[in-house]
Amino acid sequence: MIKKKIALAITLAMTLGIFSGCGTGSGGSSSDEIDIGVVIPLTGSVAAFGKSARNGLDLLQTEINDKGGINGKKVKFIYGDDENKPASAVNVAQKLINDDKVVAIVGPLTSTCANSVAPILEQDKIPMVTGTGTNPKITQAGDYIFRTCFIDPFQGTVIAKFASGDLKAKTAAILYDNGNDYSKGLADNFQKSFEKAGGKILDSETYNTNDQDFNAQLTKIKNENPDVLLAPDYYSTVGMIAKQARAQGIKSTFLGGDGWDSSDLFTVGGDAVNGAYFTDHYSSKDTSKEVTTFIDSFKKKYKSTPDSMAALNYDAGKVLVQSIQKAGKTDGESIKNALKSYSGTVVSGKITFDKDRNAIKAAVIINVKNNDFDFVKKVQP
Repeated sequence: MIKKKIALAITLAMTLGIFSGCGTGSGGSSSDEIDIGVVIPLTGSVAAFGKSARNGLDLLQTEINDKGGINGKKVKFIYGDDENKPASAVNVAQKLINDDKVVAIVGPLTSTCANSVAPILEQDKIPMVTGTGTNPKITQAGDYIFRTCFIDPFQGTVIAKFASGDLKAKTAAILYDNGNDYSKGLADNFQKSFEKAGGKILDSETYNTNDQDFNAQLTKIKNENPDVLLAPDYYSTVGMIAKQARAQGIKSTFLGGDGWDSSDLFTVGGDAVNGAYFTDHYSSKDTSKEVTTFIDSFKKKYKSTPDSMAALNYDAGKVLVQSIQKAGKTDGESIKNALKSYSGTVVSGKITFDKDRNAIKAAVIINVKNNDFDFVKKVQP
């Protein structure tokens, strides 16, 4: 009988130990840590974007924690690789919510992935702040969805006005990815704005995601001889488009959006991308205090100059962290309410949110010149 009691006691102790162990895992926001999820492409077609974003957020995490964290609690960014695939983005977000118990999410980085994840986070009342998802539909998912970048209608308008005004372009052609929300959005808004300014779209061609041969479309565009050619896609694709266009003898000035901003653009496109102009959220050659301070800190940590993906995700993380600090709580509703009333200056400029939780901020025009990105001008909203 005594042996049975001892055995029962040992079994009970082991059981309690097992359950106790289950409750002390590293995931989730503990009493001394606030966990924030990050959904970015660390592999796949735009992995360079994801790596830049992670560098920016890692720098922010270090800066926050060195200053005592949020209300005395350390901040931890937990990363999930969406591969720039909507299905992967959904899986990553669900893991961050259900397993890691994050209080909010930074990202997703691309518009297509952000559009897939936003409805899920809205349903679960988990605040989301994308620093780079520019498609207008993203924040339409609901009150918990925010963005700290401008949206495609503004970006498309800016590059169209620059083409017709500064470049004196009268005609244009467009070549875009019909399966990419970001690419389609920029193409559509550029066309509307360019035509409104008196310009004429001579040809509009499409391709499929992951295509690598654009010669058939470029042959049609070459026959029209437009003043400018808009290629609203990411660096890995537009680099190939530029090389094939120049090989065909197309002389048009290339135009693009913020997806061009990566040093890998030159790895893919070589000299063919020189002479192009694109819209962006930030320039490393901006002399404002916020930019120079950020660049100095980034260079000290990584020995390289930050691109816009590093800056914009740093900004998104900072706006979220400051809002959590202001809320004084980590529940979704408190963070959401603090975000709605946010007003502050980050690396890419002063940010406030409109009624649809989109950032009101300026854009910059960048000229690709001598395998570098030159600051041309800043355009206010």
